[in-house]
Amino acid sequence: MLDHIFLTVTDTTRSVAFYTAALAPLGIVNRLDYDGRQGPPGHPDLKGFGAGGRVFFWLRQGVAAAQAAHVGFVADSSAMVDAAHAAAMAAGASEIHPPGPQLHYDPRYYAAQVRDPDGYSLEFVYKSWQHGHE
Repeated sequence: MLDHIFLTVTDTTRSVAFYTAALAPLGIVNRLDYDGRQGPPGHPDLKGFGAGGRVFFWLRQGVAAAQAAHVGFVADSSAMVDAAHAAAMAAGASEIHPPGPQLHYDPRYYAAQVRDPDGYSLEFVYKSWQHGHE
Protein backbone atom coordinates (compact mmCIF):
# COMPACT_ATOMS: atom_id res chain seq x y z
CA MET A 1 0.00 0.00 0.00
CA LEU A 2 1.30 3.44 -0.87
CA ASP A 3 1.66 6.07 1.82
CA HIS A 4 2.23 9.13 -0.36
CA ILE A 5 3.28 10.42 -3.76
CA PHE A 6 4.99 13.63 -4.92
CA LEU A 7 3.98 15.11 -8.26
CA THR A 8 6.23 17.81 -9.75
CA VAL A 9 4.25 20.69 -11.27
CA THR A 10 5.28 23.84 -13.11
CA ASP A 11 3.01 26.23 -11.21
CA THR A 12 2.06 25.22 -7.67
CA THR A 13 -0.51 28.00 -7.28
CA ARG A 14 -2.36 26.90 -10.41
CA SER A 15 -2.07 23.23 -9.46
CA VAL A 16 -3.27 23.78 -5.88
CA ALA A 17 -6.37 25.54 -7.25
CA PHE A 18 -6.95 22.73 -9.78
CA TYR A 19 -6.53 19.86 -7.31
CA THR A 20 -8.55 21.61 -4.60
CA ALA A 21 -11.51 21.68 -7.00
CA ALA A 22 -10.95 18.32 -8.70
CA LEU A 23 -10.39 16.25 -5.55
CA ALA A 24 -13.13 17.76 -3.36
CA PRO A 25 -15.87 15.44 -4.75
CA LEU A 26 -13.73 12.49 -3.64
CA GLY A 27 -13.55 13.83 -0.09
CA ILE A 28 -9.87 14.72 -0.50
CA VAL A 29 -10.16 18.08 1.20
CA ASN A 30 -7.41 18.28 3.81
CA ARG A 31 -4.64 20.67 2.80
CA LEU A 32 -1.19 21.06 4.32
CA ASP A 33 1.73 23.23 3.24
CA TYR A 34 5.16 21.93 4.18
CA ASP A 35 8.10 24.31 4.26
CA GLY A 36 11.10 22.43 2.87
CA ARG A 37 13.42 24.25 5.28
CA GLN A 38 11.95 22.03 8.02
CA GLY A 39 13.47 18.96 6.37
CA PRO A 40 16.98 17.91 5.38
CA PRO A 41 19.02 20.12 3.03
CA GLY A 42 17.45 20.36 -0.42
CA HIS A 43 13.99 19.18 0.69
CA PRO A 44 11.33 20.84 -1.50
CA ASP A 45 8.39 22.92 -0.34
CA LEU A 46 5.27 20.75 -0.65
CA LYS A 47 1.55 21.33 -1.03
CA GLY A 48 -0.36 18.37 0.38
CA PHE A 49 -3.83 16.92 -0.05
CA GLY A 50 -5.51 14.17 1.91
CA ALA A 51 -8.52 12.74 3.67
CA GLY A 52 -9.34 10.82 6.82
CA GLY A 53 -6.55 12.42 8.82
CA ARG A 54 -3.86 11.54 6.24
CA VAL A 55 -2.03 13.68 3.71
CA PHE A 56 -0.92 11.45 0.85
CA PHE A 57 -0.83 13.46 -2.37
CA TRP A 58 1.85 16.15 -2.56
CA LEU A 59 2.76 18.76 -5.17
CA ARG A 60 6.20 20.27 -5.55
CA GLN A 61 7.45 23.00 -7.86
CA GLY A 62 9.74 22.01 -10.71
CA VAL A 63 9.86 20.69 -14.24
CA ALA A 64 6.76 18.60 -14.93
CA ALA A 65 7.19 15.26 -16.68
CA ALA A 66 3.64 14.40 -17.70
CA GLN A 67 4.55 10.99 -19.14
CA ALA A 68 6.26 10.00 -15.89
CA ALA A 69 3.12 9.48 -13.83
CA HIS A 70 -0.48 8.34 -13.97
CA VAL A 71 -2.42 8.82 -10.74
CA GLY A 72 -5.61 6.92 -9.97
CA PHE A 73 -7.86 8.29 -7.23
CA VAL A 74 -10.38 6.02 -5.47
CA ALA A 75 -14.04 6.95 -5.66
CA ASP A 76 -16.70 5.37 -3.44
CA SER A 77 -19.31 5.24 -6.21
CA SER A 78 -19.84 5.83 -9.91
CA ALA A 79 -21.63 9.07 -8.97
CA MET A 80 -18.46 10.19 -7.21
CA VAL A 81 -16.45 9.43 -10.38
CA ASP A 82 -18.92 11.55 -12.36
CA ALA A 83 -18.66 14.42 -9.87
CA ALA A 84 -14.84 14.37 -9.78
CA HIS A 85 -14.70 14.29 -13.59
CA ALA A 86 -17.09 17.26 -13.81
CA ALA A 87 -15.13 19.21 -11.19
CA ALA A 88 -11.81 18.53 -12.92
CA MET A 89 -13.19 19.59 -16.28
CA ALA A 90 -14.63 22.78 -14.77
CA ALA A 91 -11.22 23.46 -13.19
CA GLY A 92 -9.43 23.26 -16.56
CA ALA A 93 -8.67 19.59 -17.18
CA SER A 94 -8.68 18.14 -20.66
CA GLU A 95 -10.58 14.91 -21.16
CA ILE A 96 -8.94 11.60 -21.98
CA HIS A 97 -12.11 9.54 -21.57
CA PRO A 98 -15.50 10.36 -20.06
CA PRO A 99 -17.00 8.47 -17.12
CA GLY A 100 -18.16 4.97 -17.87
CA PRO A 101 -17.44 1.27 -17.53
CA GLN A 102 -13.94 0.27 -18.57
CA LEU A 103 -14.88 -3.03 -20.16
CA HIS A 104 -11.31 -3.75 -21.25
CA TYR A 105 -10.47 -4.17 -17.55
CA ASP A 106 -13.71 -5.44 -16.01
CA PRO A 107 -17.41 -4.60 -16.47
CA ARG A 108 -17.50 -3.37 -12.85
CA TYR A 109 -14.54 -1.00 -13.36
CA TYR A 110 -16.08 2.48 -13.64
CA ALA A 111 -13.74 5.38 -14.31
CA ALA A 112 -13.03 8.69 -16.00
CA GLN A 113 -9.66 10.00 -17.07
CA VAL A 114 -8.43 13.58 -17.55
CA ARG A 115 -5.18 15.51 -17.91
CA ASP A 116 -4.29 18.11 -15.31
CA PRO A 117 -2.84 21.52 -16.31
CA ASP A 118 0.66 19.99 -16.62
CA GLY A 119 -0.59 17.09 -18.75
CA TYR A 120 -0.49 14.38 -16.06
CA SER A 121 -3.00 11.59 -16.56
CA LEU A 122 -5.46 11.38 -13.68
CA GLU A 123 -8.07 8.70 -13.23
CA PHE A 124 -11.08 8.75 -10.92
CA VAL A 125 -12.03 5.11 -10.42
CA TYR A 126 -14.70 3.07 -8.69
CA LYS A 127 -14.22 -0.70 -8.46
CA SER A 128 -17.23 -2.13 -6.65
CA TRP A 129 -15.39 -5.30 -5.66
CA GLN A 130 -12.55 -3.29 -4.08
CA HIS A 131 -13.99 0.07 -3.05
CA GLY A 132 -17.36 -0.88 -1.63
CA HIS A 133 -20.74 -1.47 -3.17
CA GLU A 134 -23.24 0.88 -4.83
